[in-house]
Amino acid sequence: MNATTDNAAQPQGNPARKKALTTVAAVVVAAGLAYSAYWALVLNHFETTDNAYVAGNVVQITPQVAGTVVAINANDNDHVKAGQWLVRLDPTDAKIALEQAEAQLAQTVREVRTLYANNRTQGAQIALREADLARAQSELQRLQADVDRRQPLVASGAVGQEEFNHASSQLAAARSSAEAARAGVLAAREQLASSQTLTEGTAVDQHPNVLRASARVREAYVALQRMELQAPVAGYVARRNVQLGQRLQAGAPLLSVIALDQVWVEANFKESQLKNLRIGQPVELTADVYGKNVVYHGSVEGLGAGTGAAFALLPAQNATGNWIKVVQRVPVRVRLDPKDLVDHPLRLGLSMEARTDVSKTDGRMLAEAGAASQEQQTEVFTQDNQEANQRVQQIIAQNSGTTTAAQRSSSGAGARGTASLNGAVALAR
Repeated sequence: MNATTDNAAQPQGNPARKKALTTVAAVVVAAGLAYSAYWALVLNHFETTDNAYVAGNVVQITPQVAGTVVAINANDNDHVKAGQWLVRLDPTDAKIALEQAEAQLAQTVREVRTLYANNRTQGAQIALREADLARAQSELQRLQADVDRRQPLVASGAVGQEEFNHASSQLAAARSSAEAARAGVLAAREQLASSQTLTEGTAVDQHPNVLRASARVREAYVALQRMELQAPVAGYVARRNVQLGQRLQAGAPLLSVIALDQVWVEANFKESQLKNLRIGQPVELTADVYGKNVVYHGSVEGLGAGTGAAFALLPAQNATGNWIKVVQRVPVRVRLDPKDLVDHPLRLGLSMEARTDVSKTDGRMLAEAGAASQEQQTEVFTQDNQEANQRVQQIIAQNSGTTTAAQRSSSGAGARGTASLNGAVALAR
């Protein structure tokens, strides 16, 4: 009877606890449904990766000729403009080589002018030889007429045999003289033809010998200009490892120039994320250096042609006995908005987080055939060739007898330019 009474006294359930559990379950289910809807409507349209880093062009400054460093005009973190000189080398040897090449060009021009003058001399020689031939033929005709008159008179005794023999000897000598004069004319004409082969169809400034000497002047002039290393682009100096007095060989790395206003982001997405990635899709990025409050805007510029492992220095050898599958990543190049870079500049190698909107998949996965990226070029080194050509024309004009007042003035300006370069080097010393 006591046991029955105890069982009747126990409560049949806990309504408050049951209600609480029901509420929690409902909240969980509602949260799950809300997250599922949010994933289907929002998150499903984005691909995110934190394996992204800032990349850019690292323009390495290297000498094109060997030399000794006499001046340095840049240090790490300095901003330099395109065309600004960074390093100067000793120009002594290059200047001597240029002077020798210019002297050789001047001599060559005068030698070629002599060839043209010889043509005129040969023409005069031909006229002289033809006059000698005409005189010899006239003398031959006179002597032939004398012999013809005397020959019938020999039989009658009117003309002695000795006189006739003397006239015949003179005729034979005249024939020889005429043949010699004719041969002289032929020799003079052949000599003129031989001389004309060196000058035919060309002017003094276009003669092969002059062109060869001109090329040597250009080579020496450009080598002198290359004693001064210039920045091909505007940017910031990094990794400067050149010192005064250092002997450099062509191609030795001296420093780098980085254009921080032209950087981009290499976002490495997993291969399972590439299905909906397309060129031109918008991308939002954040940098660890600025935090989540600074958002960069960009767009997908291109998808890599291979995974990072395919281009690694030591690529994976998957055809081995023991193999573990590793998820591969493909680099995706993201173009940044230049305005964002002005407000919040980035450095190479900074970590980024990229969030790509893949809701629109009507773009291309690969770049269109024939569509090239923006061309990169510099005009810094073009002036060297122009100045070298101008100097060559000045030397040719000065030694061909056609120098004008304007050319002489331009020649003085070129000499002053070379002198200013040498003076700057002297000051640097």
